[in-house]
Amino acid sequence: MFIGEYHHTMDEKGRLTIPSKFREELKETFIITRGLDHCLFIYSKEEWNQVVSKYKELPNIKDARNFMRFFLAGASEVELDKQGRINIAAPLVQYAGLEKECIIIGVNDRLEVWSRNRWEEFIKMNEDSFSDLADNLFASNIPL
Repeated sequence: MFIGEYHHTMDEKGRLTIPSKFREELKETFIITRGLDHCLFIYSKEEWNQVVSKYKELPNIKDARNFMRFFLAGASEVELDKQGRINIAAPLVQYAGLEKECIIIGVNDRLEVWSRNRWEEFIKMNEDSFSDLADNLFASNIPL
């Protein structure tokens, strides 16, 4: 399970260091793709295969086709270099609005890569509604 928030710097060549805590679970090669909310998703190959198998079960309707195009067309296999960095393709950098300062967060089955500005904006826009989100998502008998 991926958890935590890490602040890293992307260099001018589009290389970003993956926190050492996550490297063992991701292994040497893994998948990066467009995520939701203008961030990037990173999956281990094992988790990626599970995600794709769920998509294969979707009906062949326009919404499913469009989502799969968006999600799968942006996907690529990446590998860590000797310094624990990945090279993020230019279209993904552009999609996520990544600049020098990036935030990598663990979200259970995946990592998300955010631009610092977009992450701070996301937190600011959602922090007041966090309690309501929890109330709506979880049964009242689950302690938080």
